[in-house]
Amino acid sequence: MTDVRPAAILNDDETALLIRALGEWGGPARCSDEMAYAMGFADAADLYTGSRRLSHAIRDDVPLSPADWARVLLATEVVFVSDLVGSGYEWSTTTGRSDEGTIRLLRGLQRQLGKVIKPYYGKRPQ
Repeated sequence: MTDVRPAAILNDDETALLIRALGEWGGPARCSDEMAYAMGFADAADLYTGSRRLSHAIRDDVPLSPADWARVLLATEVVFVSDLVGSGYEWSTTTGRSDEGTIRLLRGLQRQLGKVIKPYYGKRPQ
């Protein structure tokens, strides 16, 4: 599959959620090297710099590879849910987004991005 522009698959609310979620990394969320690696990054430092790069790309409608979309979705899922490495319980406090609204948007993102990231199901993005 070729690179995909954010505007081609995301609405404004979905875009805003991804940008905000990626911004949680290096802020309130803290990640181990091992967890960052499992999400497709080299280590935690790469997650923090990669999150900024991916966030800017989404905001600026720069095409992302399927592997980058897989990283974006997984990093968003983990930062939202995990209290151990992500924002977890504090999500609504740090983002201003309710858990209920976030999960509805996240389910839509999973459906939309599933078409793009299908080759990475069960695999680590390279």
